[in-house]
Amino acid sequence: MFDKVKQLGQLKKMRDQAKVMQKQLAAEKVEVDEGGVKVVMSGDQKVLSLTIDDMENVRVMEAINKAIKSSQKLAARKLAEMSGGLGGMLSGQGPLGGGQ
Repeated sequence: MFDKVKQLGQLKKMRDQAKVMQKQLAAEKVEVDEGGVKVVMSGDQKVLSLTIDDMENVRVMEAINKAIKSSQKLAARKLAEMSGGLGGMLSGQGPLGGGQ
């Protein structure tokens, strides 16, 4: 029984660390400007702006963000299957838990 309590404590620590990392990533920005297309993304994979030939493309940006979120949920489901439910303990942790 002590091992299970210890494991739960370790899982909580991992979850807390993942939350901190997710916040740090959200604060970071990556910018690519190439061939008239400019994309600004946060480190947690959200498209913040998309400009093509100096025109903002909000609808395309929203579609890309929706696709990224769907792919993160898929990855979280696959991870949960592989880890025997560990993914559920990490819910709300972006790509690991799909809670974005």
